[in-house]
Amino acid sequence: MKKITLLLLLLSQLSILAQDHKFGKVSKEEIEEKFYPLDSTADAAYLFRKRRTYYMYISNRGFQLTTEIHERIKIYTKEGFNQATKSVAYYDPENGEPQTVNSIKGYTYFLVDNKVEKEKLTKKSIFEENKNKYYSIKKITMPNITEGCVIELKYTLTSPYTSSINDLQFQFGIPVKSLDYRVEIPEFYIFNKRSKGYYTIPMQQESKTGKVGDTDFRVDVFTFNGDNIPALKDNEPYVSNIDNYRGSMKFELTQEDFLRIGGDVTTYSNSWEDVSKKIFKTSSFGAELNKTGYYKDELEEILATVSSDSQKIIAILNFVKGKVKWNGYNSKYTDVGVRKAFKDRVGNVAEINLMLTSMLRFAGLEANPVLVSTRANGVPVFPTLDGFNYVISMVEFNNGSYVLLDATEPFSLPNTLPERTLNWNGRKVTKEGNSSWVSLNTSIYAEEDNNLSVKISEDLIAEGIMRSKFKDYSALSYRKDYNHLKEESVITQLEENYNIEIDGFRVNNSLDISKPILRILQLSSEDLVEEINGKLYIEPLLFLTSHTNPFKLEDRKFPVDFATPWKNKNNVSITIPAGYKVEKLPETIAIGLPDNLAVFKYEITQKGSVIQVISTLQINKAVIIPQYYGALKEFYGKMVAKQSEKIIFSKI
Repeated sequence: MKKITLLLLLLSQLSILAQDHKFGKVSKEEIEEKFYPLDSTADAAYLFRKRRTYYMYISNRGFQLTTEIHERIKIYTKEGFNQATKSVAYYDPENGEPQTVNSIKGYTYFLVDNKVEKEKLTKKSIFEENKNKYYSIKKITMPNITEGCVIELKYTLTSPYTSSINDLQFQFGIPVKSLDYRVEIPEFYIFNKRSKGYYTIPMQQESKTGKVGDTDFRVDVFTFNGDNIPALKDNEPYVSNIDNYRGSMKFELTQEDFLRIGGDVTTYSNSWEDVSKKIFKTSSFGAELNKTGYYKDELEEILATVSSDSQKIIAILNFVKGKVKWNGYNSKYTDVGVRKAFKDRVGNVAEINLMLTSMLRFAGLEANPVLVSTRANGVPVFPTLDGFNYVISMVEFNNGSYVLLDATEPFSLPNTLPERTLNWNGRKVTKEGNSSWVSLNTSIYAEEDNNLSVKISEDLIAEGIMRSKFKDYSALSYRKDYNHLKEESVITQLEENYNIEIDGFRVNNSLDISKPILRILQLSSEDLVEEINGKLYIEPLLFLTSHTNPFKLEDRKFPVDFATPWKNKNNVSITIPAGYKVEKLPETIAIGLPDNLAVFKYEITQKGSVIQVISTLQINKAVIIPQYYGALKEFYGKMVAKQSEKIIFSKI
């Protein structure tokens, strides 16, 4: 086996050496390749990926930043067809200079009569999509995609914004045979360079000479070359943002020094304190907190009806949520400003939560904004203005406790933030612009409690009632998932998920977010009881049984992120069918993970003519680090196996 693996590796290396990476030169061997040599499960692979990022000086405009991309992808299966559609996002503001995506060229290669043929990418397969008021997308769809084909694409991204170099991504959802990156930076720009994720490529550095007018300057050239880079797929559950863990290199500008060519020296963020102060001093952040006239009269009326701090917080939070609707845009800066957002009754995250903070201060509370990086934005690894893309509010009390608030989420409560914000740490910014870290991790559980009681009819139909309670984060999720749907749609979803028929349905407290969601289902099913040779077989948890272990990887190098701690309790009562007796009950079990990370308890007892089943799964840590992955996978495997064991009834 070792010899076969070594042979495959050598063949792969020889294939790489033999490849011609010149655009338009795809070999017959590349098209004939049936699977990726080092991962036969791969649906596609980068045969080659090249990137060059460099600065170009233009008279009367200064430097601009150019990134050239050339990629060649082999598609092995139909599941890999999605690699034939490329979406390139670029900054395209309503006001201001845009980035541009141009020089787009592409081909699809395939075999016809054992000869390499190609089909050219045409303009009709390139689309412009407006994502929002800040970004657009160039969507490229490659032609004539078939299993086994090879696609090749080149394009150039040009930007007038020279302070921001897009991350160099080494690892993707598909493997990479060969990678060649080159970044060329004039001496006027000083960048920090830091690795991110679990895969690294050594950086090589050299220099060359550039010229602006009569002035020669040094250009630092950084190169990254890698072969046989494994995929890090996005098919494992409970991942906040897979790009946090894929290997990449980040460039963060710390200084611009143009003294040699008649310019100035500008120093950028060197610490999180600097970042926070810079954000605070921006007119679309700190100054917005001092505006009060637009809400003063209305808020004074509300405050006249409450007295305690907790009452003030709830009243102000509800006032903002009812007054201003979130427009879907994340930002730490206001767009139209708090006054206009209040007047128009719609605003971005900053407008809503800076408004909220200002009102809390007006009410005499110790309130400050907290800068956040959302889960989709990733975890900032070093001081950067781009590290934060969101802001929430914080109220502190004399005893050292505090609450975190977000008025963009209609169903949120104090300290029950929307999941998008639960991302490690935020940065509290005070009235003076000073800052400190605040944990965004929550100790509040997402709790679901199901009580199910069923009887089995003579024709083996299970009929019963299930009463469910959803608390805290489970209630928030339930309201987000279902409150906007008609009752018929909710019933249909539940019937499909559980494979049952719902004959009665009622939900209480769907709009009263201060109370748990209470749901009652009257149900029946023909699929819960199996008869074999006169005996009946029933899974004790019926349709609440977990049949599949969600964790598939042998080894996982990134955390399991549940977002919050959670607890799921199922209490099931099954009346023994008439004419039958219990032949076998599954045994009781209680298992846990080290350091009290999780507990599973499963108990089955018979009390007269009723089988009582109590199953509790409790995850006590929102994030479980990779060293516990093996234990977690085994834990889930045991739980699934236990829940799948059946009660056996035999005739009396």
